[in-house]
Amino acid sequence: MTTTEDAAPGPTGENIERLTENLSKVEKLSKRLLEVMSSKSSHNPALNAPSHELFAKAASKYWTEVMHNPAKLMEQQVEYWGKSVKHFADAQKQLVKGKFRAPEDPGPSDRRFANPLWDSHPYFNFIKQQYLINAGAIKEAVASVEDLDAKEKRRLSYFADQIVDMLAPTNFLATNPDALEKALETEGQSLVSGLENLVADLEANNGELVVRLADEKAFELGGNIATTPGDVVYRNRMMELIQYKPATEKVHEIPLVVFPPWINKFYILDLKAQNSLIKWVTEQGYTLFVVSWVNPDASYHDVGMEDYIEDGYLAALREVKAITGQKQVNAIGYCIAGTTLAMTLSLLKQRGDKSIKSATFFTALTDFSDQGEFTPFLQDDFIDGIDAEIEDKGVLRSYIMARTFSYLRSNDLVYSPAIRSYMMGEAPPAFDLLYWNGDGANLPAKMAHQYLRQLCQGNRFTEGGIEFLGHTLHVRDVDVPLCSVACETDHIAAWKDCYRGVQMMGSKQKTFIVSQSGHIAGIVNPPSKVKYGHYTNDDLSLSPKDWFETAEFTAGSWWPRWEEWLSNRSGKMVPAPEQTGDSEHPSLAPAPGTYVKMKANA
Repeated sequence: MTTTEDAAPGPTGENIERLTENLSKVEKLSKRLLEVMSSKSSHNPALNAPSHELFAKAASKYWTEVMHNPAKLMEQQVEYWGKSVKHFADAQKQLVKGKFRAPEDPGPSDRRFANPLWDSHPYFNFIKQQYLINAGAIKEAVASVEDLDAKEKRRLSYFADQIVDMLAPTNFLATNPDALEKALETEGQSLVSGLENLVADLEANNGELVVRLADEKAFELGGNIATTPGDVVYRNRMMELIQYKPATEKVHEIPLVVFPPWINKFYILDLKAQNSLIKWVTEQGYTLFVVSWVNPDASYHDVGMEDYIEDGYLAALREVKAITGQKQVNAIGYCIAGTTLAMTLSLLKQRGDKSIKSATFFTALTDFSDQGEFTPFLQDDFIDGIDAEIEDKGVLRSYIMARTFSYLRSNDLVYSPAIRSYMMGEAPPAFDLLYWNGDGANLPAKMAHQYLRQLCQGNRFTEGGIEFLGHTLHVRDVDVPLCSVACETDHIAAWKDCYRGVQMMGSKQKTFIVSQSGHIAGIVNPPSKVKYGHYTNDDLSLSPKDWFETAEFTAGSWWPRWEEWLSNRSGKMVPAPEQTGDSEHPSLAPAPGTYVKMKANA
């Protein structure tokens, strides 16, 4: 226990003087802060939160219930009051004893409160326990709201959680012992460094606060990440097509082309040699092509999903076949690119085009009937705000998407990094995955509108069909042999939703794999790590629950299992090409190309 008798000595006069000097630097930084905030770029305010209507409706439902059942309110309030008064009385009891100490029972554990002072120091322990009492009361009140539409209740719960997380005492300097200790230890330098980090982040994003998650100076595309050798062999307004150099003397005759998501950049599959799927595929004996999408600016305002299909998928298929002399290719689509690969397959079937021999889907949704954790952001008030934003800016700017994704895991991706950077004054870590996560891409206005309205909200691809390029595309048209890999804890594309979409596809040959972990780690899961296992089950007629309960678990990466599946559909082994491209497809740039280096500032 910490007491006044055994507490550490306070700062000396010399320490205080240096502390004062450091804090005086804050004034200069504050001027920079005011300057950057005065030039802040704006976005539609509807993107900041739900409309007041949601909270008004919830309050109305709550008070209607109270009028019919007043005992309910009294029960909740008495419980809350009781906990709060008892908490205060316990603290007073300790003071009366003449010992300034925390109670014997420090309260429930929470990894935000790892500092021992949260349990041993009476001030911090009182704050922590009262915060947890308040948080519990808010969550209980929200849970008790009845007769509210399921989607609205899910949104209410989400935004209530955001309020609770935002008000955590760890997020404020005066109630964060780690930050206060660091300030004293560094004589205020941590606060100065933290403000410098804050101003730098604001300046880098035109006044919008986007917490930098990684040290951007620690990485260089083509230098220490995205280093698998290859060449850009084709380029148009939508994408660069990269052909990777063979790593074996012989390769399968059927080439493989990867379509990564254009919400992020392709090098998540080629971060470093140890976990690069791109490098690993070439080492298994495949002629590999990867699409690198353009990072659009406002001039791409009228580019839609049909342009991604026409100038992305169909163009890549055409050029890969021309370079390799093959009539068919195998294709991979990751996330939104998997959704679009499915639509492309429907289009090809209707055109009688058999260019794709087999398809692999990574965490790809085709059935959007359950909006999952994105429910708060897929209702009309928020999407109306996005429509107004993209009409004004021409693109859906990267930071808006990044912020939306981050707040689904706000403690991990917003508050904890902000505390380390702005309160503790620490430099962001040199972490390649977080560097990639912060290197986002914009979305063209038309494409974003189509995706959100017709797919996410309207679920047209699985219900009535979606109109593109003169055809009504439907998930049932997907009839090539397919392998779908979903991830057990994926909060972006839940595995059960991916599974339902695969069930609707018309293919006679279907393989479904669930990898442990989430949207990224479950896919970037090399065999060398033996970190995450995977589940398989050949019976795709089962409900998701029954499929999982009867699935076979295999320790280790799914990569070798998938490669065995792919090799059976990739033809015989032939001599590897001596060079990338051909006379009609000279090298335009070494991998990773030029489009991937375009930043998202619009």
